[in-house]
Amino acid sequence: MMLSMQNNVFLFLIILVTTLTPLQRRVDGNPLVMDPNSICRRTRTLVGRHADMCQSQPEIIQEVAKGARLGMRECQHQFHSRRWNCTSQSRNLAKILQQDIRETAFVYAITAAGVLHAVTQACSQGALPQCGCVTLQSSSETSHDSPTEEVLIQASPLKDGRWEWGGCGDDVDFGYEKSRQFMDTRQRKGKSDIRTLIDLHNNEAGRQAIRIQMRTECKCHGLSGSCTLRSCWRKMPLFRQVGDYLMESFHKAVRVMGGNDGKSLVPIDPDTPTLVANVLIYSAESPDFCQANQRTGTEGTQGRVCNSTETGHGGCDSLCCGKGFADYTLEFEENCQCRFHWCCEVQCQRCSVRKDVSLCL
Repeated sequence: MMLSMQNNVFLFLIILVTTLTPLQRRVDGNPLVMDPNSICRRTRTLVGRHADMCQSQPEIIQEVAKGARLGMRECQHQFHSRRWNCTSQSRNLAKILQQDIRETAFVYAITAAGVLHAVTQACSQGALPQCGCVTLQSSSETSHDSPTEEVLIQASPLKDGRWEWGGCGDDVDFGYEKSRQFMDTRQRKGKSDIRTLIDLHNNEAGRQAIRIQMRTECKCHGLSGSCTLRSCWRKMPLFRQVGDYLMESFHKAVRVMGGNDGKSLVPIDPDTPTLVANVLIYSAESPDFCQANQRTGTEGTQGRVCNSTETGHGGCDSLCCGKGFADYTLEFEENCQCRFHWCCEVQCQRCSVRKDVSLCL
């Protein structure tokens, strides 16, 4: 009985499986992250900068793994009420990732974004000796260079527009390069098969989701709270905002096929505008995910908790694929009436709780 799709099992990330058995497709380069050291356990299969970093910069490896887990947690949050709930079963996820569907596009994008976000945040927090905060050159126009960038000014504008770059800006360029290094592998470089082009495009879409949402924050300086000068810095969005952004892109994902030159992708719908870097793409339609299927990695929806009062995603009619649902009353114990006693103890009673749930048949 599956009462929740949240399992504390984030001990994986399959962006690369060096040998995928059922379909025999080799996708070298993106690490299988079982824990922060698993990338380096495969050093014998790594070359160049990957192997060097495993030996000399283990702290970056840890942030890469942290970013992978961050991406998968966000994936599970975004898909928690859907028929495919970003499964935590690594074998099933591997089979999902062998298909060129929308869900695969999202996994690649959110993971590439997670690595960028985690590494960049570690830089800003001083956790990595290779990087830190970044201060841009003083300018009163730099923050308006890109129309996609939001400028958050926390004070009234000055008549002469005086401000300067300062504070602790996020070094997204460093995080971007590390994400590319681990997600876009050297083994794939130069390849032009459709699957490789799609994966690399979706990796970049994930990174662009952060760059597009970068914002400028400012702080006033002056006597008695006056704003004679402002210092400004660049900040990343919250990762939940990145997940929301990519979920919108998931719904608007573009189906593509290989171009006539064999080295490019073109939309199947001729009315679709030219592909841009921040749009998710796929080449095959998704299954309905209703029935368990070991071959495709689909787990089905039997036993999933649904909401009998909702329509759409998460509602029993949609989630249970029209097969019906059953209502159950669960009884369990939890802490209650907790009190803090000086010093320093919290004492709780145990209370019996009853909860009505609906499960897909």
